[in-house]
Amino acid sequence: MAATRSNADPGLFGPDSVTWQAHGDPMMWIAGIRALYLQALHPRAVRGVTQNSDFRRDAWGRLMRTAGFVGTTTYGTTEAAERAGARVRKIHTMLGATDPGTGERYGVDEPALLLWVHCAEIGSYLHVLRRSGYPLTDAHADRYLAEHRHSARLVGLDPEAVPADRSELAAYFDRVRPELAAGAEAHEVDDFLRNPPVPPLLVPARALLWRRVAHLAYDSLPPYAHELYGRPAPPPATVTRRLRATGTLLRAIPARLRWQLPPKHILSAMARLGPAARPAPYKLGR
Repeated sequence: MAATRSNADPGLFGPDSVTWQAHGDPMMWIAGIRALYLQALHPRAVRGVTQNSDFRRDAWGRLMRTAGFVGTTTYGTTEAAERAGARVRKIHTMLGATDPGTGERYGVDEPALLLWVHCAEIGSYLHVLRRSGYPLTDAHADRYLAEHRHSARLVGLDPEAVPADRSELAAYFDRVRPELAAGAEAHEVDDFLRNPPVPPLLVPARALLWRRVAHLAYDSLPPYAHELYGRPAPPPATVTRRLRATGTLLRAIPARLRWQLPPKHILSAMARLGPAARPAPYKLGR
């Protein structure tokens, strides 16, 4: 087997990390939508989005920017990852939101808000990957969460304050649960995700493909999220079967074909580090 190029920069995580293997999986897209649903349930956090951007007009751009950040921090050079983090931190320092009930003005870079966004995102990635059949053991899951203290640092969090394993993440969600609610902003996000604006020619595709994806992402949320949104989900066993079936279908698409989609982070990493840097589930056992 070809070796990675020893003189090339492996980036923030490197080809031996759980993150490197897991983030190459196509179910990451469904996990990302689940993260949006979950993040919107924190009223202070979701106001930071709705009050600072017209997300309905630029939702696709926002989704692609998030995907670009994840791709850069996972597969880019260390310098590129640090640069991406610096951009995010700079933008956050310039933005604030107002509580309509109290008139309080607060910054979107409050550590508590950054931590919620981080945990909802990383927790969603982990949940959907494992539930859809990606072969992550409990030990892999703990390693994955520990690795993402690095990405938490990039957005301005103290890594020591970030959950580093499954038990800490579960305790965090239990602790923050009383703060969650499905306010007007959360329902606005829900409405958008179920029926995003698209050009007329893409309306049939939205009905055929996107709604199924969005429904599956919603259904995979924890039960308390379904209660807050006020929309039921199928039984958990049914959702798991659908996630596994979707994962099987998407993973049957040749990886090289999937990775051709812009901005081609994985292919760029393989060109930099050599073909042995190709992410693959079987490498998790090393």
